[in-house]
Amino acid sequence: MPYYTQLGSFPRTRHTQFRRPDGALYSEELFGTEGFVGPTSTLYHIHPPTQVSGWKTLYATKPEYVEQDVMRMRHAKTQGMKPEGDAVTGRIVLYGNADVEMAICTPAEQMPYHFKNGQGDECLFFHYGSGTAYTMFGAVKFGKKDYLVMPKGTIYKIDFDERPDDGSDTEEFNGYSKDEMPFGKFVAFETCNASHILPPPRYLSKQTSQFLEHAPYCERDLHPPTEPLTFDETGEFEVRIKARDQIHSYVYPYHPLDVVGWDGCYYPYTFNIDDFAPIVGKVHMPPPIHQTFEAHNFVICSFCPRMLDFHPEAIPVPYNHSNIDSDEILYYVEGNYKARRGIESGSISVHPQGIPHGPHPGTVEASLGAKFTSELAVMCDTFRPMFPTKAALGIDDEQYPESWRQDHFAPGEVRSAKDQEETKVNGQRVKTADTWE
Repeated sequence: MPYYTQLGSFPRTRHTQFRRPDGALYSEELFGTEGFVGPTSTLYHIHPPTQVSGWKTLYATKPEYVEQDVMRMRHAKTQGMKPEGDAVTGRIVLYGNADVEMAICTPAEQMPYHFKNGQGDECLFFHYGSGTAYTMFGAVKFGKKDYLVMPKGTIYKIDFDERPDDGSDTEEFNGYSKDEMPFGKFVAFETCNASHILPPPRYLSKQTSQFLEHAPYCERDLHPPTEPLTFDETGEFEVRIKARDQIHSYVYPYHPLDVVGWDGCYYPYTFNIDDFAPIVGKVHMPPPIHQTFEAHNFVICSFCPRMLDFHPEAIPVPYNHSNIDSDEILYYVEGNYKARRGIESGSISVHPQGIPHGPHPGTVEASLGAKFTSELAVMCDTFRPMFPTKAALGIDDEQYPESWRQDHFAPGEVRSAKDQEETKVNGQRVKTADTWE
């Protein structure tokens, strides 16, 4: 985190005596990164955080990637994915590499345990659903279109609000029966290379780490933990820890969220994508203007509704481009993404490094004169290829790579019947671009 925050009670001076009401010492914990030369927080527990027992391995978490020797554009449709598991067990990894894993979660049940990811940072984007993440740093409320950044090592439990019974949110739950509706839906990005998810350094002052004036968001837009903070209970509490590509179960003899106070620069927080202030230009601007977070070898970007380019002859949709060093993955949230046909809410497009991609045929002419775009999407750009899992192939639109197979036509030009009908490509019958709406 870029700025100092505090919550609860703690002594005036670090590493000095701080006593409970019964006279015993609170247990101080320095919670730090990068060998304690990176961001840290100092927490004060009612009980020693080392008192654990009952450790056992539950299941493996390492994804199995397929088609690693295949390079093609991909389109996956996540709308209507079957709800399963909770906010942790329900995560289905669709794409990933040695740096980051991207999963979709449509939880069918609440978490009956606490969880700690000891393997990487998490950035969860909630397409819909609301609730509270109860963490060792306090309560973090989240809602529709919130990013929740959960630092590595944080103990937490996600409690979703109950689904409404008044017919609201029916658009988001389209495709589900009333009995099978998930508690929500979120996209999860998890670091796999020991790096941390942070705001881009170019947004921050080198002297103070304050957000600079040109940054598309600032400290006011970030929401750190609040009360309730401390749960003073004894008993048996399961904490599941992800480490070494396994989920391990530990038992605590007290509630794991027993912190009475903390201060520092390492903690979870939320940021709503609607608070991102898009950067616009006279002509179309490249994707880095949408950057929101970054970690080693990947970035996360927010494509938000915004005014379009104001040059009198501007082409509002993206130009054809070859992102030579990066794979581009977009999760489409809502709105009309003008450069793509066949895209719907919940779609994921994958454009691999080295293959030029750009607007679908016809979308350039259709976009001319547009002054505003309503698109909302989350993008992950990686510096290594992103490989699919079997789950991704199960919802893959195999015809997507063929959707560009049409040349430009002059405005108003009538195409021949031959251009309109189905054709054969590599011996397979495919549709022309006119039918990709």
